[in-house]
Amino acid sequence: MRKYGLLGKTLNYSFSKYFFEDYFQKNKIDACFDNYEIDTIESIDGVFTQNLSGLAVTIPYKETIIPFLDAISDEAKVIGAVNVVQFIDGQKIGHNTDAFGFHQSIKPFLTFHHERALILGTGGAAKAVAHVFRSLGIEVIFCSRTPEGRNQFPYS
Repeated sequence: MRKYGLLGKTLNYSFSKYFFEDYFQKNKIDACFDNYEIDTIESIDGVFTQNLSGLAVTIPYKETIIPFLDAISDEAKVIGAVNVVQFIDGQKIGHNTDAFGFHQSIKPFLTFHHERALILGTGGAAKAVAHVFRSLGIEVIFCSRTPEGRNQFPYS
């Protein structure tokens, strides 16, 4: 049986486990999906010993997981965040699928007159969104609880 899961700090809001287990059952896939809640990223080794085939990563570990991986895709390097870990031949490889998903969802709404985008937050998902906008030539401005640097402003 293949094992998959979701890594995060607090996962009681997530429907991923139910979604994937239902999908596996309906499609007769011999797999299971579990939530892996850890208080700090330093506890990740306990998750890595679970003989996983894949792991989704959510708040607050999309950025802090990177040093614990053996490799990351070029796009994840550019973005600076990982939301999927693939396990191949004992290697932990990080990817970012947030950028692709966001790009596909925003494409129908963009026209030539879009010049700037305001992003609320500066975490891992925000970095993926910013990457997509910048690749389209759109200037990015952030609103953040902890603004740092150019084009970042506080919520208040």
